[in-house]
Amino acid sequence: MKYYLVVSFIYLFTNSNFAQIQTKVDSLYPDKIGFASLFANDKFNSNKPYLSQLSPKAVPFVQDYIRKQGKELTKMKEWGRPYLDLYDNILMQYGVPKEMKYLSVIESHLRSGLVSWAGAVGPWQIMDYEAKRFGLRVGGAIDERTDYTKSTQVAAKLMKELYDQFGDWLLVVAAYNGGAGRVRQAIRKSGSRDFWDLQYFLREETRTHVKKFIGTHYLFEGSGGLTTMTKQEATDFKANAAVKVTQPLSDEELANTVTTVITGRYNSRIVIKFLELDVSQFLKWNPDFDKKLSIGESYNLRLPENKLSIFEARKREILEESIRMLLEGH
Repeated sequence: MKYYLVVSFIYLFTNSNFAQIQTKVDSLYPDKIGFASLFANDKFNSNKPYLSQLSPKAVPFVQDYIRKQGKELTKMKEWGRPYLDLYDNILMQYGVPKEMKYLSVIESHLRSGLVSWAGAVGPWQIMDYEAKRFGLRVGGAIDERTDYTKSTQVAAKLMKELYDQFGDWLLVVAAYNGGAGRVRQAIRKSGSRDFWDLQYFLREETRTHVKKFIGTHYLFEGSGGLTTMTKQEATDFKANAAVKVTQPLSDEELANTVTTVITGRYNSRIVIKFLELDVSQFLKWNPDFDKKLSIGESYNLRLPENKLSIFEARKREILEESIRMLLEGH
C-alpha cells in the first residue's frame, strides 16, 4: 500500500496540478475531506455519533429543517435508493464524494422532468449552456438533462471544476446555486473561505441552499432526524447544549458582545436559528432567556457584536416565528 501511495504521488506531482493532487488524496482518504466547514473538528470520525460532530453553527438550521422536511426526506431514503445508488457509482468515478448526491435531492427532489423558472432542467437542474458545454443534447424532442446517468456525469464534472477552484464542498454547493463569481466575491469581501464566515456576502437563496444541503446530509448520513436519534446521539447533543449558567463571562467575551433590551415572546431556538449562533454560547450568555420572557419580563439579550445589526433588522420576523412556534405547541 505504501509503495502504491509513493508511486501515485510521484506520478501526480509530475503530471497534475495541485487541485488534481488534492482530489486524488481525497479519494485515497475518504474521511469527508473538503467538508471542513460542516464539522466542528474539520473532519468526520465514523466511530463517533454524527450529530455531536456537526458544526454548532449548523445545528439550529438542521433542527428546523428536519421539523419541516424530515418526513418527506425520510420516505425518499427508501423510494429514491435506486437513483442514489446510481449517483454513488458515477460520482466516485469522477472523484466526487458520494455525499454530493444530496445536491440533487435539494435541487429537484430527484425529479427528472423538473424545469425551473430560470430554465434549468432535470434531477441536477442543469442550464442549457452547461449541458451543451459537456455534449448533452438539449434541443428538439430530446433533452438529455432529464437522463439520470448523463445528467449526473455532467453534474460531477461541474462540481469537480468548482472544487478545483474553492477546495470546499459547501462552497461548491453555493457556487452551483449562485455562480462561482458570487462565491469568489464573497471570499474577497469576507477574507475567508469558511462558509460560515462568508455566508452573509451571498444571496439569501444561496446560503439557504447550502443549509438545506447540510440538513439533508444529516438526515441521510446521520441515520434519521432528531426524533429518530440514537440514544448516544441524543445524549451527546444535550451535553453539547448544556452549560453552567453560573460561569462568569471572560473579559474577552464582555469586550466582544453587546446587550439590547427586548420584550415579547421570543424563543431561544428561533433566535439561535436566525442568527446562526452556537447553542451553548447563547445559553451561557443568556441564562433563563425563555423563562423570563414567558412571564412578561424584559430581558437584556447578549449577542456577539457583529450579530446585533442582524437581530435588529430581523427582530420582527424572529418574533413572528417564535409566536408561531408557541401557537403550534412546539
